[in-house]
Amino acid sequence: MPENSKKYSSIKVGLVQQTCGNGLDLNLKKLKTNIYDCAGKGAQLVVLQELHNSPYFCQTENPENFDLAETIPGPSTAYFGAIARDLGVVLVLSLFERRAAGLYHNTAVVLESDGSIAGKYRKMHIPDDPAYYEKFYFTPGDLGFQPIKTSLGNLGVLVCWDQWYPEAARLMALAGADLLIYPTAIGWESSDAAEEKERQKTAWTLAQRGHAVYNGLPVISVNRVGYENDPSGQTGGISFWGGSFVAGPQGEILAQALPDREENLVVDINLRRSEGVRRWWPFLRDRRIDAYKGLTQRFLD
Repeated sequence: MPENSKKYSSIKVGLVQQTCGNGLDLNLKKLKTNIYDCAGKGAQLVVLQELHNSPYFCQTENPENFDLAETIPGPSTAYFGAIARDLGVVLVLSLFERRAAGLYHNTAVVLESDGSIAGKYRKMHIPDDPAYYEKFYFTPGDLGFQPIKTSLGNLGVLVCWDQWYPEAARLMALAGADLLIYPTAIGWESSDAAEEKERQKTAWTLAQRGHAVYNGLPVISVNRVGYENDPSGQTGGISFWGGSFVAGPQGEILAQALPDREENLVVDINLRRSEGVRRWWPFLRDRRIDAYKGLTQRFLD
């Protein structure tokens, strides 16, 4: 395991926001080009969006889509591992994991800069909404909320729907995460009114900025972008709203991608700033851990 680097006072992080087509080879080629672009701009850590190898297949419940899944280690970890090794960067992937026959996960994988697998996180919160039928495909994760140790620090990797759960971010922070990272695929379903679209996007950004504030940690959120049709024809498809961003430990937006186009962001993150923010705002000190038993209950009747 590489030495954990509290030695880094800052790191450059690349966010790859792109569209996804039906051809695996074309998607992989585009991802490789974008990773190289980020590395060429100095990125030491590059984060990809949720389920980046294919279109967002969860718009329908189709058993044939399980053919998209792969083992970990497998073809994608080998392909991206070679890229990580060639560039000397840490990569955060988001894969459809085939664990066993009939057992699949939505899994983030972190590759070390030598191409090895540093660790993985299986998505814990699984949605089941119109056009987001993830419960049909994914078993909830069983690896808990454990940061993944890398040469750049401890990465608190979560996935998309996990964004709405403060408990997940807090547990990653309590376990020593230096950064919170969210590969994401979120957008508007075609029937949403304009006002509702704006409310949804604002809430999405605010929730994650809140995680940064409450935990005194930087947050990296990488969303896909572009329109993807519903193969069943039951809806008008999803327009993924992009807007990938990095927030600092007080929730300040350090950089944000545009909402309507592919874009690679490379952002400097000051890792020492979290220490100062936590001294000014000692939320972890003042937690009433003796009074939170109710959080483990489904509802308090």
